[in-house]
Amino acid sequence: MAKAKKSKAKKQKQLDALDLLRRDHADVKKAFKEFEKAKYKDPNACKEFVASICKAIEMHATVEEEIFYPAVRERIKDDELMNEALVEHNAAKQLIAEIRRLSGDDPMLKASAMVLSEYVNHHVREEENQMFPKARRLKLDLEGLAEKMLARKDELKGRE
Repeated sequence: MAKAKKSKAKKQKQLDALDLLRRDHADVKKAFKEFEKAKYKDPNACKEFVASICKAIEMHATVEEEIFYPAVRERIKDDELMNEALVEHNAAKQLIAEIRRLSGDDPMLKASAMVLSEYVNHHVREEENQMFPKARRLKLDLEGLAEKMLARKDELKGRE
């Protein structure tokens, strides 16, 4: 009987896909807040910090697009929600590409990063308030998806 309690407790601590995505969202939002408050004297440090945020967003989007979204789309009856999420990803990717072309001392860098932050915050609100509750009701294997997503993230980190 004690063994059953232990395995149940262990299972409850395992992250599911929604927990993993929420954690990514929180990490990126925190990074944007740090960027907004920072007073960079070194343009290269500024550029590097923005680049790290962009990399985190790209990895997150890749994992969502390759693993999470297809699993949800297969069972959800809301193509509009899923399509909108992809359009938002594409808009963020375009802005990231523009940001990558800017130098650390370009006055447009901070403005572009702040607009990216606004895009991300909007996207996060929609996912967490609309998509995630629907995904939870679909009875997907969210723990299995989390394992796949973590493995894919490790793969992407290895390519850096």
